[in-house]
Amino acid sequence: MVEKIYPPHAAGVAEPESVLAEKLVGHRLRGAEGTAATAAIHWGFGALAGAAYGGLAEYFPAATAKDGASFGLALATLTQETALPAMGLAEEAGEQTVREQTSEMTSHVVYGLITETVRRLVRPRLG
Repeated sequence: MVEKIYPPHAAGVAEPESVLAEKLVGHRLRGAEGTAATAAIHWGFGALAGAAYGGLAEYFPAATAKDGASFGLALATLTQETALPAMGLAEEAGEQTVREQTSEMTSHVVYGLITETVRRLVRPRLG
């Protein structure tokens, strides 16, 4: 949602999820096929990261520091500044514009805050 308000990339620049989807299938994805593949990667990764965070929080409560904001910053650093450039899916951190960097950090901090809020609401109901 933050990326809709404050997009990290200029219009026409492919998102890492789109680049990954096309690398996986070996050809350019267009229309609904591209949209579905990109969404599956984006939301699937988010769900896996959230689940990993929930598990980590059970055994290492310090992971919930700053109401999940620290998790969001760590995730942004691991993905946007490390893994994605290493995989050729995004520019190196030093080559990214200030807008890209601040948008990615902001959206990941918001993701971390929401993930922690959901964890706090759901966890007591799990027993």
